Amino acid sequence: MLAIAPNSINPRILATVKQYWGFDTLRPLQQQAIQAGIEHRDSLVVLPTGGGKSLCYQVPPAVVNRTDVVVSPLISLMKDQVDGLREAGYPAAALHSGLTDAERREIERGIAQKEYRLVFASPERLLTSPFLNIIQRLDVRAFHIDEAHCISQWGHDFRPEYRQMSSLKQRFPQASVHAYTATATPRVREDIVHQLQLADPNILVGIFDRPNLVYRFVPRTDLAGQVIGAIRRHDGEAVIVYCISRKDTENLAATLVANGIKAAPYHAGMEKNDRNKTQERFAEERLDVVVATVAFGMGIDRSNVRCVIHAAMPKTVEHYQQESGRAGRDGLEAECIMLYSGGDVVKWKGLIGLSADRIDDFELQKETIAGQEELLEHVSRMCNTLECRHRVLSRYFGQTYPSPNCGACDVCLGEVQGMADSTVVAQKILSCVARVEQRFGVGHVCDVLLGANTEMIRKCGHQSLSTYGLLKEYDKKSLQSLVYQLIDQQVLARTPGEMPIVMLTEASRAVMKGEHPVQLIEPKTGAVKRAKVEEASWEGVDRDLFDRLREWRKAEAAKRGVPAFVILGDAVLRELAAVRPDVVETFRRVKGIGEAKQREFGETLIGVISAYCDEHGLARNNFRTAGIVKPKSTMLNAGKQKAFDLFERGCTIEETASAIGRAVSTTLGYLVEFVNDRKPASVDPWVDARTYQRVMETARSSDTGLLKPIFEAMGGEVPYEQIRVVLSHAAAMNV
Repeated sequence: MLAIAPNSINPRILATVKQYWGFDTLRPLQQQAIQAGIEHRDSLVVLPTGGGKSLCYQVPPAVVNRTDVVVSPLISLMKDQVDGLREAGYPAAALHSGLTDAERREIERGIAQKEYRLVFASPERLLTSPFLNIIQRLDVRAFHIDEAHCISQWGHDFRPEYRQMSSLKQRFPQASVHAYTATATPRVREDIVHQLQLADPNILVGIFDRPNLVYRFVPRTDLAGQVIGAIRRHDGEAVIVYCISRKDTENLAATLVANGIKAAPYHAGMEKNDRNKTQERFAEERLDVVVATVAFGMGIDRSNVRCVIHAAMPKTVEHYQQESGRAGRDGLEAECIMLYSGGDVVKWKGLIGLSADRIDDFELQKETIAGQEELLEHVSRMCNTLECRHRVLSRYFGQTYPSPNCGACDVCLGEVQGMADSTVVAQKILSCVARVEQRFGVGHVCDVLLGANTEMIRKCGHQSLSTYGLLKEYDKKSLQSLVYQLIDQQVLARTPGEMPIVMLTEASRAVMKGEHPVQLIEPKTGAVKRAKVEEASWEGVDRDLFDRLREWRKAEAAKRGVPAFVILGDAVLRELAAVRPDVVETFRRVKGIGEAKQREFGETLIGVISAYCDEHGLARNNFRTAGIVKPKSTMLNAGKQKAFDLFERGCTIEETASAIGRAVSTTLGYLVEFVNDRKPASVDPWVDARTYQRVMETARSSDTGLLKPIFEAMGGEVPYEQIRVVLSHAAAMNV
């Protein structure tokens, strides 16, 4: 993202940003938003997640030495922001129901003494008598409304309690009001201005595109296998997986745990303590993967989520933009994967209908259903297109995408393609629906086309149909995906109810006559490609040093009782791992470290980096006067190279982990890479021949190729680690 040059920034703003956050530039629109806050001009700021909205309301009160109020929807979000601000030396506090009486009284005393620059409160607390008494005595001059789309009934997350903020202008005529959101169409922006009664607001709308995100929209054919494969690409990193239902989150989380992945479910039906435990473990980097409903994420301020997976289609593009936007908030690369099926549309329509049943006004009920189904249709069209994903998302929010090829989505990377014989395949499917007399569901239609020998097929005599076995070259899940694509394109229809039937439409007949061509989408076979943004962000970074710095950060955060990302972000750690400073003066030149953190962590981090450089014979201070030099390297990093050398000598995983000072799980990952790269004749030092043979025999009889079925088939006698090594070796040797 482009930055504003220092010489064009208000000097007071620049000094404040440098003091607390260690930056000497601002992102687009931040200067204008901050200036509006300083000058008491109402504003609406729409910036994508990770675009720097928080800085827009954090800077003004610090510049002019006043106390502002921030309205935030979740306690966890307030707590994380306050923790981060305090670590940076910034005076902030939050009043919420999670405080003890003593804590609340101490904060109220601090507010009365004007010790804080920001005070956070929920919309429910904002206009209560006790809180009003406090802030009226302060003569508050500015209110900042975070997640402002919640005030609009046309937004994707309308919350009635936000409507009470419409009275702020009457209660505090001397104060300016500033609204912030990441997702707002022109219609929602207009409604926010109206509901908050903003006077001549400065409306600042940033670029919605997130160039650091790599989008992949993949037909869902093997949910567990596809999710596990994606998580493996981000081993040891933060991943959020979104599901539609609570049951789905629990089932998928259990599957991931059984496959050796540190995962936990999160949904509104869980006990509050269990939810908080999952959230805290994730924030503290003791948990890699959270499998959640949309209830999770809004309260998570973790900046280094490297992957967001939608296990099903979300119900609006706004939801997708916000949920996928929780990846890569630190500006580094992140992957966003949507696993979709036409069945998701059917499920969402059922849920929309159930929700609308609570509305007494029949006309309003119909209007609500129509509006939500229209939003759902936009998501469905977004999935079933071969157009650049970045361009489609930008266009939805009213913006153009300038590049013909983003280089950061499955379409532009050439990972998906249109089927060459789409119309012919569609005609075969439609013909089968006609032959079974439009009396059966998707599953049975696919069974007939596959030539399956089911009881229903025998009972109905459908094995004698001309369409029986007509598409037997497909597997069932892939064929179901094609049928659902036809439903999404309204070439087929499904009846409502618990047992929907597939029906022909007017478009069906046009396709069958050859009058209307059809485009079906299928993924290309082969490995997922690395986008340029993924390669560039690691250029020159010593990954082992980065991991060591992460371990230091995790320990430091635990000692202080704050989330790890509050200490220092991944972007800062990567820069430290590239620059390798060995004196305080050099350390201060690394962006993103404010004065308080320089004093607090400088000497300690220099010690960690120097010790690592001494161990591996590395040079320090990779700077030039024009900036940071990040030399390219095609060699293995030092820790991995040492591990490979030890594996060559036949050292065990435990011995190697101890020698290189890494976790067994990390060392196991190195072993898998070693096996793939060096292709040793055998893996006897790590798995004996008898166990190897057992694993291979079990794997060949497994339908999924996943670890859990193999592990269970062998009675849990062979550890997951050994199974991974065997399967990796077999694949490397084409066994």
